[in-house]
Amino acid sequence: MTPDHPLAAQVLEAAKARGVLIATAESCTGGMVAAALTDIAGSSAVMERGFITYSNAAKAQMLGVRAETLAAHGAVSEAVAREMASGALAQSAAQLAVAITGIAGPGGSGHKPEGRVCFAIARPGQPVRVEPVECGALGRA
Repeated sequence: MTPDHPLAAQVLEAAKARGVLIATAESCTGGMVAAALTDIAGSSAVMERGFITYSNAAKAQMLGVRAETLAAHGAVSEAVAREMASGALAQSAAQLAVAITGIAGPGGSGHKPEGRVCFAIARPGQPVRVEPVECGALGRA
């Protein structure tokens, strides 16, 4: 395992052992998850592709996130994370897609505070799993 990204190394090892390709769909992280994975030698065996969809237009064009979902729930929502993960799976050859959307800060609102992040995982033939996490004002890194 690499000392800089031990969790990423564990993810890669598990995916490789199962013969699973991974796709990422990132908004607030701006590609940092894909970078953590691809910083590790041998990641090409399982890293299929990454989508950086910072804008709502990119979410719609690249991942098929519906305008109705964005309008009803906003970009930082469980619904958008779900559609991002589903879209990444559909637009790739991966068997596992992870999506991340959130408010890196500074800023936020009472309803969606700084540090709110919605994670989603999609796999073929299974319901998309979504989990919102309140990380607090940890900063952009």
